[in-house]
Amino acid sequence: MRKVSDTIARLAALRGLQNTHPTSFTAADRLSTLGKFGSNPGALQARYYLPADLSDGAPLVVVLHGCTQNAAGYDHHSGWSQLADKVGFALLYPEQQRANNPNLCFNWFLPADTTRDCGEVFSIREMIETMVVTHRLDRKQIFVTGLSAGGAMAAAMLATYPDVFAGGGIIAGLPFGCATTVPEAFDRMRGHGGPSEQELQRLVRKASDHNGQWPRISIWQGSADHTVASANAESIAAQWRALHKLDKAPTYSTSERGLSRQIWADEAGEAKIEINMIAGMGHGAPIGNGLGTAATYMLDVGISSTQEMARFWGLGDADDARGSARARSAPPRSSTSRVAMRPSASHLRRGSVEPARARPAEPARMDVKLSQGQAVQRVIEEALRAAGLMR
Repeated sequence: MRKVSDTIARLAALRGLQNTHPTSFTAADRLSTLGKFGSNPGALQARYYLPADLSDGAPLVVVLHGCTQNAAGYDHHSGWSQLADKVGFALLYPEQQRANNPNLCFNWFLPADTTRDCGEVFSIREMIETMVVTHRLDRKQIFVTGLSAGGAMAAAMLATYPDVFAGGGIIAGLPFGCATTVPEAFDRMRGHGGPSEQELQRLVRKASDHNGQWPRISIWQGSADHTVASANAESIAAQWRALHKLDKAPTYSTSERGLSRQIWADEAGEAKIEINMIAGMGHGAPIGNGLGTAATYMLDVGISSTQEMARFWGLGDADDARGSARARSAPPRSSTSRVAMRPSASHLRRGSVEPARARPAEPARMDVKLSQGQAVQRVIEEALRAAGLMR
């Protein structure tokens, strides 16, 4: 029988999520709304941000907010659009709706929302494809990050679409597939039970038919987090180590000013997985170094996870010159980078690197009877249908 103290703690955590007042997330909104982006089976909203004069072939970072939060507030407090302005990349913010979850949590533990080409993960995949086609972004430089429930959903995106992402960042999150019900979700959040390391790895392999390179992953956690136990950080690393063919022991570790970092690197010396543990930090995203502002679950500890994750992915840091960002593993841009790319169904579902056919950079010229807006929408819809993302 479950201990009474544990049951009380679980109820307290739930009450805390329900009673959190989201007024700190009514900050100035820098984001635009993405309209139609496919069938949207997860019934999510989509917001995005593009720095002025963004170059063709720019990277894309997908950011998933936590419970009780919204896209605009998370952007403001995390500093992602600040960094995007300085480094030069696009941002996509999937946004949860109360009709799906009263606390605005992404449903990271429900199989219906975390199975490839189903539910919320498929809605996010459709948003990504629309952003790439519409704004001519680099398919080789797509990254996903999130906090808490958003972090757990980022783990689900990495597992179900490893062919899409070059890297990810999971803040106070949980491993993919560790829970399938609400009681299991609360148990895993508290660090109780859960699949074995071998089972966690099997769950990722089963989530897609991917057989290519796996995304690199940056994991962030507070040692004093009483909402999501710090043991989950190690479980996330364990889930991905074997996929990258890494040893259980980290390649090297560092500790400085309250930040302990374990890094697993491949034989070439490239970091593939890292755990960043912040001593004494509770539940939230670490911010600092002039990026973002403090708020509920946005904790100013003098360390910017936003900046550090971007650096880990190879996107450069806030002091880099605009447009210099490039993932270390990304190939040089081709001469077709200035045209919208039409994906094939195999490219999206099987991770194929088959070159897509180039389409005209000015869609309105294809049909003089269409307005520019109608022509752009037609290009998006044709791309989604070709990819099997829209009927």
